[in-house]
Amino acid sequence: MKPRIHPTGVEVNFSPNEFIVSKTDTTGRITYANRVFMRVADYPEEALLGVQHNIVRHPDMPRGAFKHLWDTLGRGAEWFGFVKNMTSKGHHYWVFANVTPDYEAGRLIGYYSVRRQAPRVAIDFLSPIYAEMLRIEREAGAARACEASLSWLTGQLTQLNTNYETLVLGLFHGELPRSAC
Repeated sequence: MKPRIHPTGVEVNFSPNEFIVSKTDTTGRITYANRVFMRVADYPEEALLGVQHNIVRHPDMPRGAFKHLWDTLGRGAEWFGFVKNMTSKGHHYWVFANVTPDYEAGRLIGYYSVRRQAPRVAIDFLSPIYAEMLRIEREAGAARACEASLSWLTGQLTQLNTNYETLVLGLFHGELPRSAC
């Protein structure tokens, strides 16, 4: 069961040269966590292994963002995106994540994730988008939350004349979409 932790508003950063790495099984239970993950999230290895990866989920993250992740992985594709996570003390840290299906002998055995420190331009651009997605989710209700916020995000991407992967890869490299400049 995920511990009840309350956000503190304190941001934690890590070096741009460091990578947070984890592996999960197909149900999202952590099977591997590197030392950077343990240090930044402030959890010992025994508190991470065998638990759902959402142990670090921050309440500011819209469910629609995770629906996009799982839809992408469900197609067998890798996913790139920005995620606000929460430490064991309630502090937060932003990551640029790459999540990849992990296969053994052609059979899906889990997921492999490598995360880097998110650049400030991405955090500043996405924070109001995620806040609006959360508002839409609350308004839509639990049964429709994911679809409603993801639909809104898709509309925003259409207005920006881009797609999700192009947007997040550009933001990682410090590039704002043209119509957002």
